Amino acid sequence: MLVSLKGSYTVRPAEPTWTGCMPLTEWDQIGTITHVPTIYYYRPSGEWLIHSANITKTLVDSLSRVLIHFYPMAGRLQWIGGGRLQLHCNSKGVHFIEAETESKLDDLGDFSLTPEVEHLIPAVDYSTAITKLPLLLVQLTRFSCGGISLSLMISHAVADGQSALHFISEWARIARGDTVGAPPFLDRKLMRAGEPPKGPPKFNHLEFNHPPLLLGKCKSSNDEERKKKTTVAMLHLNKTQVEKLKERANQCQNRPDRPYTRYETVAGHMWRCACKARELEPEQPTAIGVCVDSRSRMIPPLPKRYFGNAILDVIATSCSGELTSKPLSYASSRIREAIERVTVDYVNSAADFLKNQPDLSKFQDLHAMGSSEGPFYGNPNLGCSSWLTLPIYDLDFGWGKEIFMGPGTHDFDGDSLILPNPEEDGALIVALCLQVAHMDAFKKFFYEEDKK
Repeated sequence: MLVSLKGSYTVRPAEPTWTGCMPLTEWDQIGTITHVPTIYYYRPSGEWLIHSANITKTLVDSLSRVLIHFYPMAGRLQWIGGGRLQLHCNSKGVHFIEAETESKLDDLGDFSLTPEVEHLIPAVDYSTAITKLPLLLVQLTRFSCGGISLSLMISHAVADGQSALHFISEWARIARGDTVGAPPFLDRKLMRAGEPPKGPPKFNHLEFNHPPLLLGKCKSSNDEERKKKTTVAMLHLNKTQVEKLKERANQCQNRPDRPYTRYETVAGHMWRCACKARELEPEQPTAIGVCVDSRSRMIPPLPKRYFGNAILDVIATSCSGELTSKPLSYASSRIREAIERVTVDYVNSAADFLKNQPDLSKFQDLHAMGSSEGPFYGNPNLGCSSWLTLPIYDLDFGWGKEIFMGPGTHDFDGDSLILPNPEEDGALIVALCLQVAHMDAFKKFFYEEDKK
């Protein structure tokens, strides 16, 4: 796919906003601190196509106005020593790209995450200092058929998925001619941003250790795992398949107090399938990274409009042999145990653990910058995020709702995402990145297992 650049703009808040340095929480500064892509595809109505220039003007104008409320997005990150960051709110602005292609939306088929999609997503030059990079990059691409794509790259150091979607939905509201419906809550001190530790951690935080490495290999050999070629698949489970998996997960001698959720079930299923596809030794330790939203777990709960990162990455661990020889309920139970560890006391203990660290660099995933440091959830591990409860669909900027929304490109071995299928109530889509050598076997086990 050939995509031509037509224009590039810096968009700043439409009115003066607060300037100064905003402290970040520990959760803003660990894990993925680079940009996360999402992409939406639209078929605007005829009225919009006649005045196609209005689309760009509408997006740019509304973006500048929503940045008045979400002004941290227009700032820049700053290193402050010890692998730590702060947010300089300076209205440097966000980057907006206008592009076009002779391709048609139909050329993308089912919108799978092929290499072609990369041309529709803003490229971030990580050879540039992170302190000079915009925290938001947007690309509008027009197709020859009249369709458009709108893709965003949002810095994970500033917003988690919940906050990013809050920003995007308010942007869309303004683009439709409405006013901001729910201004963001910007005070990160609720999550102890900039505060010293209260003391040593009260819990043992295994999630801050490096995930297991392949047995019998030295560190340099395991580093080679990061470099192996990967591929991405969008795997569909219809409602019946999801219900069958849940039924299997909950058919166990020691039934849980409440049934295993869709996430606990499908993530457990994926974990088992990955062990089989990778042909791991029975004694091979393996971990699955699980994202837990702490908003409702804090006392009092965080405001729903809290803008920042409130996600804790915890891990469930086991050995490959146990996962593959025991029923699905075992994998689901390990995942539930990890999730249920996250209480307000656990969150505060984890914050104290990080605040006591002399340097946060080893807890940051800078894979996109070419670094081999930081946690690696590839072989023999898996990372599984959930968008099941996020309002990811029905984003209308004034020309109708999207025909497809996806997570953009993912090229990290073991990276996966579970999201609802908008075409069928109760159906799910799994976006998964694995090494090329393992993907076909994974698909075989993924669909073979759900038939049992």
